[in-house]
Amino acid sequence: MRHGRCCNRLYSGPVTLTARVASAALGGICLMLAFPGYGLWPLAPVGVALATLAVLGARARAGLALGLVTGLAFFVPTLSWAGTDFLGIIPWLGLAVLQSLYFALQGWLSALLARSGGFVGALGVGLAWVAQESLRSRTPYGGFPWVRLAFSQADSPLGRWAALGGAPFATFGTALVGALLAVAGHTAYRRLRLRGGRLPAQTPPPRSPLRYAVPALVLGAVGLLVPLPVDGPTARVLAVQGNVPRPGLDFNAERRAVLDNHARETLAALARRGAAGAPPLDLIVWPENSSDIDPVRNLDAGAVIQSAVQRAGVPIVVGALFERPDEIANVSVVYRPDIGITDTYVKQHPVPFAEYIPHRDFYRHLSASVDLLRVGMAIGPGPEVFTMQRAGGPRVLAGPSICFEVAYDDLVRTNVTEGSTLLLVQTNNATFGASHESVQQLAISRIRAIEHGRSVVHVSTVGVSALIRPDGSLIEPTTLFTAAALDADLPLRESRTLATTLGPVPEYLGCVVALLLLARALWARRSGKESPSS
Repeated sequence: MRHGRCCNRLYSGPVTLTARVASAALGGICLMLAFPGYGLWPLAPVGVALATLAVLGARARAGLALGLVTGLAFFVPTLSWAGTDFLGIIPWLGLAVLQSLYFALQGWLSALLARSGGFVGALGVGLAWVAQESLRSRTPYGGFPWVRLAFSQADSPLGRWAALGGAPFATFGTALVGALLAVAGHTAYRRLRLRGGRLPAQTPPPRSPLRYAVPALVLGAVGLLVPLPVDGPTARVLAVQGNVPRPGLDFNAERRAVLDNHARETLAALARRGAAGAPPLDLIVWPENSSDIDPVRNLDAGAVIQSAVQRAGVPIVVGALFERPDEIANVSVVYRPDIGITDTYVKQHPVPFAEYIPHRDFYRHLSASVDLLRVGMAIGPGPEVFTMQRAGGPRVLAGPSICFEVAYDDLVRTNVTEGSTLLLVQTNNATFGASHESVQQLAISRIRAIEHGRSVVHVSTVGVSALIRPDGSLIEPTTLFTAAALDADLPLRESRTLATTLGPVPEYLGCVVALLLLARALWARRSGKESPSS
């Protein structure tokens, strides 16, 4: 019996368009609920399963449309922080629709690859997710690798897969579990139809759904076997969340107040530590935009920072802006006692349309609003590792990332390969109000901790801030729009995880295999060995 006929029997049945659309939409909603803000992480593979069921047996063109439905159901609510009162509906919907187009491509790819059926079809769907996220993380203008499937799994055994092959491998594991659940569900559906006499009598009996459901459950739990060591020498870190006078795009309208808030909270924390006889600090970290006043050009701002540094007696890493005639640099700078600024990191990946306008002349034809951003952000020359060590204390090698940079695999990994034993994520979430953006970003930092076996200082002007151990666990997360100081010992680890060593190799390999499976599927369709069933 030819493969095409087997395949058609495997995915035959009167699946209505309404049922497919409903399954695609429900899959997107489950994916939304899996991410922080709701935190129902087991729904991520369920969402993949429903999205996969929607395209099983569908024509490739239908898979394109159904993938778009899943994308819109997922991205429109999940990225609602881009449509807060401070930003407006156009950026929100524009971003959500753009990201949904990648899901449309994934739906097309999944519809083709799932035709192989069984384990091979499930493997194809898992790789389709890797390929989609790989493309989405790089295009256009450097990509938007936010709310990737892996970033919903910081509390899940599947999140631990990141230590083996990075965030793409955790995405693959989650998608593979979902695809196997989809095959198990479809097999169970066919068995019920066969028993009810609603399939032709000559239809071969389908295999047991447990053939696919059991491996799915095993894969979902196997991550618990991945070791996540947290031993090693420790550094005492103080992360300061100073808060802002008010949220929104004008959070920095009172820039001196923001700076003073961070200096004041730092001094208060130092006083509390002194009264409690706490152990000496090794490092203090302030967030992005904690000094939106250029502390080099404005001596009074620099004096406020240096006064706090002198009182602390240890370096403070400050998120600041450096003003230049034709651009502004978003920087992370190290202030040291008795010296001042000694090290500077310039953000390497400014956000398009938020921190700079690409192809300004073209986009001006679409909207004059592009000229509201008159001066763009500088692009940093490369990574920096801050080296700090107090007398008698541990040597701290800190690799900074600023805001959205934490979502880019290569930027974070480079910090580790350059020698960082501690990762810093300085961010400012004031623009996004009380939305889920802040906790979504914190989840990314947790996956980075697991991925590279490094402690992470994740500090925001307004929250949610947290100190993160190398296993992704949180120490004292803050709440939004409060002043707070986090004070704890964090392990400093030097050994590299397998994910750090392999870098992008697992992702590239997954994309190559996905392309090979696609070529196989297209050849089978062209040669008539396989014809889709609707």
